[in-house]
Amino acid sequence: MATERNTAQRRAILEGLARTAGFISARDLHAAVGGQGTTVSLATVYAQLRRLVEAGQVDVVMTERGESLFRRCATDAHHHHLSCRECGATVDIDAPLLERFTAELGERTGYDDLSHVLELTGRCPACRAQ
Repeated sequence: MATERNTAQRRAILEGLARTAGFISARDLHAAVGGQGTTVSLATVYAQLRRLVEAGQVDVVMTERGESLFRRCATDAHHHHLSCRECGATVDIDAPLLERFTAELGERTGYDDLSHVLELTGRCPACRAQ
């Protein structure tokens, strides 16, 4: 993959993500970046988020409504997420059994360079206690 240019818009998007504690929608990020005085189109926000996800710099999860939410990656290591359906709280999880299964599946089928995404949802302890 070609190296991405570090444009003012890309920096503003990364800074907007850094100021966000959890996951955020592209539309909300667009509003936040615009509120900080940077002019960037919504289409550019979507395009940059796609590139940042592909580069492993940004995590993405899908809500039950099918909306993608984004945040800066907390770790460079491959990981998955467990998200609360009610409040949106998300934790990073390791899934060593899934990683072994993926490797074994590649060996059995002859495929290589396999990638996967595991998205788990449930109710967090705080929402369950309410």
